Amino acid sequence: MTGPATSLFAVTALFAVLGAIVTIAARRPLRAAFGLLVHIVALAGMYLTLDAQLLAALQLLVYAGAVVVLFVFVIMLIGPASEVSGVDGQLMSRTVSATLVFTIFLTLATVVARFSKPWETVAKEFGTVEGLGTAIYTEALVPFELVSITLLVAIIGAVAVARGRTASEAALVAKARSQVAEEAAE
Repeated sequence: MTGPATSLFAVTALFAVLGAIVTIAARRPLRAAFGLLVHIVALAGMYLTLDAQLLAALQLLVYAGAVVVLFVFVIMLIGPASEVSGVDGQLMSRTVSATLVFTIFLTLATVVARFSKPWETVAKEFGTVEGLGTAIYTEALVPFELVSITLLVAIIGAVAVARGRTASEAALVAKARSQVAEEAAE
């Protein structure tokens, strides 16, 4: 990594950690959503340090542009002033949780510090639209198509479940239910 790339990584890592802390520590849901937005934007910056411009753009479009906006809409529907009420007697569980998180962090940091594999050069098309397209349509064509068909079936099922019945369909269902009830009574 060059000097500017290292600096960008350090700044985005700092913002990612701060955004994650705000997300889980905020008492108000709207502040937590904005902490999540900071975290997502910082992750997009980290993708840029890895020369994965497509992933950075997708991170911003999908997560910052859609998921966080959806969260904010839901928060606005339930009321932005709603707070997470905590019981004051949870000091022990919070202490155990903090100790567990610190222990896991320390273990991972120790393992990563001992890792000494040299940096490898990546292909020129890594992280680009062409590189991703080549990988999807040559090496992973069958799994890609299976996932797309599964998503299509899920969308069709969601539309079928969500749409309301017309008056004629409701009458047919009521007639069928009454026939079943009559046959069961006999």
